[in-house]
Amino acid sequence: MAQFDTIRTVGAAQQAQIDAGLRAHMNKVYGLMSVAMLVTAGVAWAVGTNEAMLSVIFGSPLKWVVMFAPLVMVFAFGALINRLSVAAAQLFFYVYAAAVGLSLSFIFAVYTGTSIAQTFLVTAIAFAGLSLYGYTTKKDLSAMGSFLIMGLIGLVVASIVNIFLASSALAFAISVIGVLIFAGLTAWDTQSIKNTYIEHAVHGDQEWLGKAAVMGALNLYLDFINMFMFLLQFLGNRE
Repeated sequence: MAQFDTIRTVGAAQQAQIDAGLRAHMNKVYGLMSVAMLVTAGVAWAVGTNEAMLSVIFGSPLKWVVMFAPLVMVFAFGALINRLSVAAAQLFFYVYAAAVGLSLSFIFAVYTGTSIAQTFLVTAIAFAGLSLYGYTTKKDLSAMGSFLIMGLIGLVVASIVNIFLASSALAFAISVIGVLIFAGLTAWDTQSIKNTYIEHAVHGDQEWLGKAAVMGALNLYLDFINMFMFLLQFLGNRE
């Protein structure tokens, strides 16, 4: 694997420095992700428990703006990341997290608060285990990642088709496959973040590594949010 080849080319002292830097880098990734999750949860709860705001947003054409704004923003983020400073990239990430929270606020009108909390806890436990596996395993998950990306594309197409078909059977299948895909992506993204840091740490480009931490946090954030939403369809009790 690339990270082991890179480590062998540096001395023991530099290897120790890279290991310490990796731990700090991963802590930053998880820290950024955690703050973004808090922002999303706070916005979703504040709007979702306010019937007047829900009515204004989801009872008008504004709902389409709210629903598709996060998608537009995530593509814009990917296109602009190289032009942004690390601080600007972090701010953009948190604004994006707020937009996602707004788009997900409807779940508080659909599911009970208890089932939302329980599903969040289940997702957090599963995410932690999968991310730990991705970080510690010596198995190269890159091949699995390519397969999962293909599956994700198919999942998106199926979801769009089901908007028009409204098939409960297809919706169930999409949910099952969605949980499996994002579970696998959690492990793959974690390993990818780790490998990317090790491959570039020897160059000492702190600006680049700072942006890489934000992008890594974004990827893991998306894995968590999507796994949570698919699990909620199984575990959530409707109002």
